[in-house]
Amino acid sequence: MYWEKEFECMDRDDLEQLQLERLESTLSRVQLNVPFYRRKFDELGIDTDTIRSLEDLRRLPFTTKDDLRDNYPYGLFAVPLREVVRVHASSGTTGMSTVVGYTQNDIRKWSNLVARVLTAGGVTKDDVVQISFGYGLFTGGFGLHYGAERLGASVIPMSSGNTSRQIKIMQDFKSTALICTPSYALLMAETIYEMGININSLSLKYGLFGAEPWSEEMRKDIQDKLKIKATDNYGLSEVMGPGVASECLEQNGLHMNEDHFLAEIINPDTLEPVPPGELGELVITTLTKEAFPVIRFRTRDLTRLITEPCPCGRTFRKMERIRGRTDDMLIVKGVNVFPSQIESVLFNVEGTEPHYQIIVEKKGALDHITVLVEVSEEIFFDEMKKQNELIGVIKSRLGSELGISVDVKPVEAKTLERSEGKAQRVIDKRNI
Repeated sequence: MYWEKEFECMDRDDLEQLQLERLESTLSRVQLNVPFYRRKFDELGIDTDTIRSLEDLRRLPFTTKDDLRDNYPYGLFAVPLREVVRVHASSGTTGMSTVVGYTQNDIRKWSNLVARVLTAGGVTKDDVVQISFGYGLFTGGFGLHYGAERLGASVIPMSSGNTSRQIKIMQDFKSTALICTPSYALLMAETIYEMGININSLSLKYGLFGAEPWSEEMRKDIQDKLKIKATDNYGLSEVMGPGVASECLEQNGLHMNEDHFLAEIINPDTLEPVPPGELGELVITTLTKEAFPVIRFRTRDLTRLITEPCPCGRTFRKMERIRGRTDDMLIVKGVNVFPSQIESVLFNVEGTEPHYQIIVEKKGALDHITVLVEVSEEIFFDEMKKQNELIGVIKSRLGSELGISVDVKPVEAKTLERSEGKAQRVIDKRNI
């Protein structure tokens, strides 16, 4: 299924010509209307009229979150405030919030792009979509809401929280699609089991999850527990919100909406492009945003681009599911460690529950990791021998995956804090 087949299945040559035309238009507008970019271009001696190919994009400066914060709140807007009909802001989990704006045209385009995401994930106008993202300044709730309405689906704007009521509504309103963070989907599955509800009595068919990295093992767990097809979608407030990229039902990479966004992968240390197919930091340039265009925005998200064609027929390049963030990456004993690596191991060890926390601290002069992992009640309250055997298995597998030794501490099921939004997986005490 496609929402806009004429774009989603465009010939690559035609797509690249469209991208170039839209890039040239965007550069003209930001040079004229955004003092920050005009100053940046002048400092580098860049005349935007000389940008004549997509390869010329590399000559342009990067935009970072610090740039957005330095121009808080409206300094990077490219239109007068009277033309801005919506303002959103990032969650501010890694610092001061970044503020973004939308014109009426931006809202229409955004809704259309999210309708693409939903369609790729299997949702149609016949579905009942329960949105359990938080509403408010966070882009997720309203972004998915407007897209679902554009698609013509029935929308239940639940927002996050009050999990038992979420499930009651899911039962009574016969929700067929669930939208939330993957960690909240697991909490819902756990609560459904605790309430004694037969999962087969629900009408759920699809789950579209995002806003935090999650592993393939976590996807399998969610699909098994909720009896749904689970797809990943990607967006970030600074670029637009949801609708930047999404998986189709093939579940083998996220199609980037390339007619609206130019994607690059760079080495986060050298800032140079990486060879095709290699892992690096995702950089995005918007091509159609009016109120808040961004040029070469460093997302800090780590992924790689997939150029192989997809069986679904879409011609947009795909990106691999986000591995983690450069600012989430832990450097322990000189080794790069991502929470997603630890998650993948834990989901494959029988006896563990899908909830964990990573504690990083100093022991003397050395960094040290302790992984708190919930274990089944049978193991937690059984003889110490079984606990020690489980700890040994987890430590061995984590050591093989990470290349360093870690401590493992089993905790009783349901003792680690549950999240109705983005899960806090890492507590780094080295800087406290």
